[in-house]
Amino acid sequence: MSDTFTLSELEIIIAARAAADSSQSYTRSLLDKGIGKCAQKLGEEAVETVIAAVSADDAAVVSESADLLYHLMVVLKARNIPLSAIHDELARRTGQSGLAEKASRPHA
Repeated sequence: MSDTFTLSELEIIIAARAAADSSQSYTRSLLDKGIGKCAQKLGEEAVETVIAAVSADDAAVVSESADLLYHLMVVLKARNIPLSAIHDELARRTGQSGLAEKASRPHA
């Protein structure tokens, strides 16, 4: 791995751990519980990240953000969505302002 760790490297690690036995891999055990459990863990980490962000504890923000990104990558793996799809979507959005992009979304 390079000096700078990337989400692409995390994607590779998650794929390898997903192929391992669940007794040896937390990632595999999460995936075995299904998308609902993976999404629940993502939500929990998002809330913990928000709490850390407003607590003014930078170390907690860093730690919880790492957990959040890991669990997001597990959800993407569970849904078979490659990180490149997220990169493509972000690249598409950079061609316009955030306000214009948000306004172009279908209304629910």
